[in-house]
Amino acid sequence: MIFDKVGTTTIVFQEKASLTTFLENLNKGYPKIKHDNIIVNLFSFDRLTAGNVLEFLDISNTHKDFNKSFVLVTNKVSYEEIPDAISVVPTIQEAKDLIEMEEIERDLGI
Repeated sequence: MIFDKVGTTTIVFQEKASLTTFLENLNKGYPKIKHDNIIVNLFSFDRLTAGNVLEFLDISNTHKDFNKSFVLVTNKVSYEEIPDAISVVPTIQEAKDLIEMEEIERDLGI
C-alpha cells in the first residue's frame, strides 16, 4: 500500500493486489491517514463492478463522519450504478477538485 500525502490530502494506491487485499491494507493503514482527506486510486484494477465500489462504503461513511472527504477514482464503473453516499470520480484531478469544494462547504457550514 502506497500513501502519497500532499498537504491535507492523501492519495492511496496499491499495485498488483486483489481488491480484498487492498481493502484489508487500507483498513490497517487507516489510523495513519484518518485525519486527512483521502483519495483512493483504483486504476490498478482491470475490472471493477458497482458491488466492488460499494465495499468501500463503510470506510467512506466513517471517514465522512469525521468531516473529511473520501473519494474513489475509477473509470471502470457507471456512475449511475453508484449511490450518492459514496463519491466516485474518473480522474485524480476531479477528486482534488471535489475535495476542494467539500472543504469550502464545510468552512461555510453547508
